[in-house]
Amino acid sequence: MSEKYCPIMSTLGYILSPDGNDVLMTHRIARTNDEQFGKYNGLGGHMLPNEDVATCMVREIKEEANIDVTAMTLRGTVNWTGFGPKGQNWLAFIFLITAFDGTVQPKSAEGPLEWIPKDKLLELNLYEGDRYFMPLIFDNNPKIFHAYLPYDNETPLNWSFVRI
Repeated sequence: MSEKYCPIMSTLGYILSPDGNDVLMTHRIARTNDEQFGKYNGLGGHMLPNEDVATCMVREIKEEANIDVTAMTLRGTVNWTGFGPKGQNWLAFIFLITAFDGTVQPKSAEGPLEWIPKDKLLELNLYEGDRYFMPLIFDNNPKIFHAYLPYDNETPLNWSFVRI
């Protein structure tokens, strides 16, 4: 019999600027006890029991950036196992947000929100594994990617993905 797999369900969104050249990122420096302290990340978070993944993504963007999503596309999923100091398993739905209403607030509870040029994203202090899937979010392939990215704490052990 197979072991039951019960990952933490989450969403992760990358918001494009109206001209499509920049991406909104959170610089996680607000709380020194944050497991992601110092890292840059997209916006998102844990899915609630009473919501679907799209509703979760829209809610998280509203909570973190105070904007209303008007257009987004599911670009992929990432299954992280053994992630972080607690060795947790995560399944994230990765969205590209291409339109929104409102003005982005300057910071969230995690830290400042910064517009970063798309071609500079991989130069940021990211989780190493993010460098594998981030290019897939912004490429022109219309197919959704599904990735497996096992970790040992903060070190990626492997990387694979399919597009169907």
